Amino acid sequence: MFIRLVRAINAVLIFGLPLLGGLAEAQPFQTSAPQAILIDAGTNTVLFEKGADDLVPPASTVKILTAEMIFNSLREGRLKLDDELPVSEYAWRNGGAPSGGSAMFLKVNSKARIEDLLRGLVVDSGNDAALVLAEGVAGSEEAFVMRMNKRGPELGMIKSRFGNPWGKPGDDQKVTAREMAKLALYVIRTYPEYYRFFGEKEFAWNNIKQQNRNPLLSMSIGSDGLMTGNLEKGDFGLVASASQEGRRLIVAVYGAKTAKERAEEARKLLQWGFRNFEEKELFKAGETIGPASVYGGTSGSVDLVSRTDVKVLFPRGSTEKLSGKIVYEGPVMAPVSAGTPVGKLEIKRGNAVVLEQPLEAVAAVDEGALSRRAFDAVYEFAAAKIHEKLSTKK
Repeated sequence: MFIRLVRAINAVLIFGLPLLGGLAEAQPFQTSAPQAILIDAGTNTVLFEKGADDLVPPASTVKILTAEMIFNSLREGRLKLDDELPVSEYAWRNGGAPSGGSAMFLKVNSKARIEDLLRGLVVDSGNDAALVLAEGVAGSEEAFVMRMNKRGPELGMIKSRFGNPWGKPGDDQKVTAREMAKLALYVIRTYPEYYRFFGEKEFAWNNIKQQNRNPLLSMSIGSDGLMTGNLEKGDFGLVASASQEGRRLIVAVYGAKTAKERAEEARKLLQWGFRNFEEKELFKAGETIGPASVYGGTSGSVDLVSRTDVKVLFPRGSTEKLSGKIVYEGPVMAPVSAGTPVGKLEIKRGNAVVLEQPLEAVAAVDEGALSRRAFDAVYEFAAAKIHEKLSTKK
């Protein structure tokens, strides 16, 4: 109990610095979309957000997670691109031509290669392709959904929940713009050999050629993939990525009233992001960022570092301040190995969290002598009592 009380106060302020720029100040962005987020892929900086943690229906953008799960099976050797999967009557009737929704137009009782099914999934946004993949991998749609709800949290999708692999709306099918943008970034970084499917501009199956439903691919803004979604009542959404001059941005937009509004708001967000931000390096990879307390060790603390350079993007010419703190559950119990993950670095611009960077121990800390551990126990107990008194004082 006392350890939990102490852990709650381990957030260490490490710096506060002004952002001094030499160029014209960036103009604030406004969007008509109720939910939107823009993230810089290179630094993980959140450049813009609005309603980014609202739960919304993903519609067909949920197929990004469906695709990720297939990519993961391919990467681990459980599947091959040339493997063939059968098209069940259930998949054909509920996701194919008879359903009236977006489809790859698979024929019932036929077979299709996984590579073709992936193209049908992400280019045609085929509901039938999603169902065939789900049944082929997990045995049934229901079993695949169980895997989706396990995989989502593994990828950091804590608030999102899933009811089907193709986008049918329901109370059991909700995501956030922030978590979908993070999913897109994970797919781009982890599966470059498969991400290319999202950027293919057309795909033909069963003598039916369909254009990619992502409107940004034809806008000459560097967009190279991911997906759109919409429901019958409206609620147009999009998750997309674009790259210009070595910088990649991820955008997620939900709740637009029309397909045109969805495309325009996403395009404007990307262009604003490319034009109005510059990069600042805060720490180099391996540079000590700050300490974490260690319990029962030969040392009372261990320095924390990031494996990669810590960089942020900030508005050109801005005079706002960045603040940063190390957040971890502690004290960390000895022994500690070098490279052990210990919390994160949290960077804020104003009140907005713009970057979260994982941190790890730079060196090992062995378990201390019994007398040292006894001293630490008394110290932590006393600290917990003080915290408890402060917490209950009116």
